[in-house]
Amino acid sequence: MKTILIIEDNLDVRENIAEILELADYKVLTAQNGKTGIALAKENLPDLIVCDIMMPELDGYGVIHVLSKNPETAVIPFIFLTAKTEKTDIRKGMGMGADDYLTKPFDDVELLDAIEIRLRKNELVRKNSTVSIDSLQQIANQARGFTELENLISDKRRTSKYKKKHTLYSEGSQANNLYFVVSGKVKTFKTNEDARDYIVGLYKAGDFIGYLDLLQNDSYSESAVTLEDSEICIIPKPEFFALLFSNMDIASKFIKMLSSDVREGEERLISLAYNSVRKRVAQSLLRVYANHGDITGMAVSREDLASITGASKETVIRTLSDFKMEGLIQVEGSKISILQEAKLKNLKN
Repeated sequence: MKTILIIEDNLDVRENIAEILELADYKVLTAQNGKTGIALAKENLPDLIVCDIMMPELDGYGVIHVLSKNPETAVIPFIFLTAKTEKTDIRKGMGMGADDYLTKPFDDVELLDAIEIRLRKNELVRKNSTVSIDSLQQIANQARGFTELENLISDKRRTSKYKKKHTLYSEGSQANNLYFVVSGKVKTFKTNEDARDYIVGLYKAGDFIGYLDLLQNDSYSESAVTLEDSEICIIPKPEFFALLFSNMDIASKFIKMLSSDVREGEERLISLAYNSVRKRVAQSLLRVYANHGDITGMAVSREDLASITGASKETVIRTLSDFKMEGLIQVEGSKISILQEAKLKNLKN
């Protein structure tokens, strides 16, 4: 039996939704405000959350913001209830990580369909991973300490320097190593049938790469290439697994990283589905900035930016030209400087 948490301040609406879901064989938890809802979510980890937007004490936006910071609750499917029909309100909720929304008043079928679709999607995500978050949590419960992994990372015998554009591993090759970025930057990407690349990850010093494919005992699902001269520590698969199965802190760390990866992937899919090209280019610039660590003079190729955005290079170039004319960025050759970070973040869709 799946558990649904309803967070709704209107008693009649809350009881009506609960009755519908109980008749459909769901276990139902209810909360009359956002603060109570957060406490119930953390305590019970429901399979899905239905949450009103306009509530006293803490509104729906506040609820999803708090839950998104907790790795255990960040992956719970989230549906907003709203009496507002304005496009900006709906977009704001989806941009914060909501999976769907229902506009009041809605009928029983709309409610049940939205819930069933999100539950099926979440179940598919779990089934497609041979190593689930739950199984990793069991590993975490058996373990201790974090020193051994730090020792592996600091071992100079495992660390090598690579020039810009060096391929660390290729899509389809057997996953045999865990990679740690000591210095520099790395991108991971997938290549489609037309030989076009789509960037799926940007990594900087302190990041691990390739762990999901190792945990799935599969081939690498993407390629990894250095974006600049980099120093990379390579940890062989047997040593990584030995630590994973004997160390709680290590297992916990990778649980959180997997949760973050799932959420980031879903947010990017939502962005592709709902956001305009202008909004996506702005998000891509901010993502590169977050990875680059310096707001002045980011060196990023137009091909890479188009790959991150999911648009053609020509479209991205036109959009960058618009941003330049609007005073949002400065462009000097391949370097892009962000002049109005707040405006890029809050760009209208």
